[in-house]
Amino acid sequence: MGKFGLGVATLWLSVIVLLPLAALTTEAFSVNGLQGFIDAVSSPGAIDALRVTIGASAVVALINVVFGTLIAWVLVRDEFPGKGIVNALIDLPFALPTIVASLVLLSIYGPDSPVGITLNATQPALVLALSFVTLPFVVRAVQPVLIEVDGEVEEAAATLGASPWQIFSRITLPAIRWALTYGIVLTVARALGEFGAVIMVASNFAGGGQTLTLLVHSRYIDDHNEFGAYSAATQLMAVSVAVLILMTTIQKRSRIEQ
Repeated sequence: MGKFGLGVATLWLSVIVLLPLAALTTEAFSVNGLQGFIDAVSSPGAIDALRVTIGASAVVALINVVFGTLIAWVLVRDEFPGKGIVNALIDLPFALPTIVASLVLLSIYGPDSPVGITLNATQPALVLALSFVTLPFVVRAVQPVLIEVDGEVEEAAATLGASPWQIFSRITLPAIRWALTYGIVLTVARALGEFGAVIMVASNFAGGGQTLTLLVHSRYIDDHNEFGAYSAATQLMAVSVAVLILMTTIQKRSRIEQ
């Protein structure tokens, strides 16, 4: 079963992942080779899309560091009515189709906003949409580690006069740092490649600009620029591979320290 299983797994991985990626890369270099690819990804539109994508991903990661850690802390350390429901709602972005999330956000913050806040086609709308779909990552990465952290140590520190910030920075944070880092990387990875949640609320927002995923879509569907779409997709793939390598490094480092 060993060699047979390895062969089947390799074949399946090749069909599902390696061959499509190879075909994508080939198309990206099909016009004037490397120079054509460089010209496509260094155009003003592509550079702006890369800037918007990385900038929004960084902002969303920072938001999740604060609120994701806080939510994980509350779910682990506090008891309150409806805790099970809140815990289940954290995973809603996993189950809800992202295009539905985009429509929901559009209905709340669109031109006819029932709350009087219009964010449609703005950078805040992009951040809000990405924050929604990435909500679970930091929470679910930090939560199990927090469960393992001895709460009595934190209580003892509080008894000795330590402030909440001192308790968190000196006891809790060192224990969860790798889980938190892993959750951040997962957040960035999801934000970089998100399409459905942003297509309605943040496509071509005011002042120009769009994410790399939206750039791929607009080049292929609207501009009929297949080469430009493949080039932008390959650029996005390269960034995603870099994030994947970072994730693997963090996992190995975490296992070593454990």
